[in-house]
Formats: sequence, C-alpha cells, structure tokens
Amino acid sequence: MGVAPLKAVFFDRDGVLNRVVFHDGNPGSPRLPEELRLTDGAAEALARLKDAGFMLICATNQPELARGTLRPEALEAINAELQRHLPLDEILVCPHEDAAGCECRKPKPGLLTEAARRRQIDLAASWMVGDRWRDVEAGANAGCRTIMVESEHHDRPPSIPPDRQVSSLKEAAEWILTAGAAPAQASVLD
Repeated sequence: MGVAPLKAVFFDRDGVLNRVVFHDGNPGSPRLPEELRLTDGAAEALARLKDAGFMLICATNQPELARGTLRPEALEAINAELQRHLPLDEILVCPHEDAAGCECRKPKPGLLTEAARRRQIDLAASWMVGDRWRDVEAGANAGCRTIMVESEHHDRPPSIPPDRQVSSLKEAAEWILTAGAAPAQASVLD
C-alpha cells in the first residue's frame, strides 16, 4: 500500500516570507542575515498552515548568486535564520539568471515539480503564494492553485491570473484554510 500524497503550500521568499530590501532604490533580496525581517504575521500564518497538515516549502529565485552580489554563505545564513523562525520543511533555491535557461527558475515549475516528486506532494491539492508574476506562473505551470500577495515590486501582471489576490501573507493563509481549502471542483457545466 502506497503513501497518500501530501498537500503543500509553496512560498516565494522575498516580499512574502520576508520583507524586501531596497538596493539603490530597487526592491530586492537581503544580502546579509542582519537585513532579514519577516513580513507581518508570517510566523503565525505558517504555524496555522502547518497545524492544518500542509507541508511548507519556500521556492525562491536568487539570481544575485550568479551575479556575484550575494555570497553563497550569506544565502545559507539567511535561509537558516528563516528556518529558525518559520516552520518551513525546506527551502529550494534557483541560483540562476534567466539567460541560463534552467528548469528551476520561476516561472518554470522545476523547483515545485522536483519537490513534489521527492516528497509525494499532490500539486493539484497544493498552493503557490507569491508576490510576482513569476511565482503565480510557476505555481500554475506546476498545477497548483495560486495566490498573489500585494507587492513592492512594480513589474508586469502574470499572464495566468492567480486564483486569489490578497494584501498579506496572513490573508493568504486565511483563504487557504477556509474558502480555498477544498480541492478545486469541476463545474457542473464541464
């Protein structure tokens, strides 16, 4: 008898779990552990999702590694600090820029599909929560339902609309735990 597939919530990191840091007036990632600040209510929101039985996985693009503006040891320290404060099961990182053409850089779904394969996650029963078009499209491309959190980034909207748009991570968790917790239902007209 096989193990039942798990449900998960995938999170973008910067702007969702932690606040963005401004470098030369542009929103971006913390480059040092001391720059890390959790978003309001992040610990409580994730604790509630964990208590409801969701696996919690951070999936983050960190192209500053490829650019040389973020040291690998700083990234490890930042992620360790996140895991110290949040009940994350895993943090997955794409260290590439778009030009690399890798499968792990969001909006491609590689980080999510690889985690699903390794951990027996049911992507259709799972969620992707992000603050940028790349996050929403990665979730949709993986077969997850998606939530877009208001952002300090000013880039284009996703070409695949999110299932829900919210103002905070706390609101995203509420949605997942209440109205959005049931698997997507096919319309009686389908």
